[in-house]
Amino acid sequence: MAFDFREFRNALGNFATGVTIVTARSRTGEPLGLTANSFNSVSLDPPLVLFSLNRQAYSLRSFEEAGNFAINVLRDDQQDISQVFAQAVTDKWQGLAFETWESGAPIFSHALAVFDCATHAVHDGGDHLIFVGRVLRFMHDPSGRPLLYFRGNYGKVHS
Repeated sequence: MAFDFREFRNALGNFATGVTIVTARSRTGEPLGLTANSFNSVSLDPPLVLFSLNRQAYSLRSFEEAGNFAINVLRDDQQDISQVFAQAVTDKWQGLAFETWESGAPIFSHALAVFDCATHAVHDGGDHLIFVGRVLRFMHDPSGRPLLYFRGNYGKVHS
């Protein structure tokens, strides 16, 4: 039986994930950002997190060269931001407020959680690269609710 990559992707879609905007700065100082749901914790001590980025991504080289990044975990009312950063739009940043912390990567202070990171390692992950970051600073809103992604659609936690 041949391996069916489309069905494999559909099967993976059954795992509900949170939605993040991963940000960094290019060597010239330009803010970078993309929507990603490939985020998770790696270690508490040292504090490490990871995300993966497709090798075909336009901004891959810039993320490799940046030396740092931030993970902005979106709240359930931020689907519009996710959709903007999921597209290859020329100016994703127009009219969007952000701040910077230790790494210099753009931080959305209104996100559900933020992890400001120095790149710790980059690993081969097949058609993706896996970026592991050492968390320099973080914040979170314990009363907020996450934006979810499940079977190709956005969702919310209902309780």
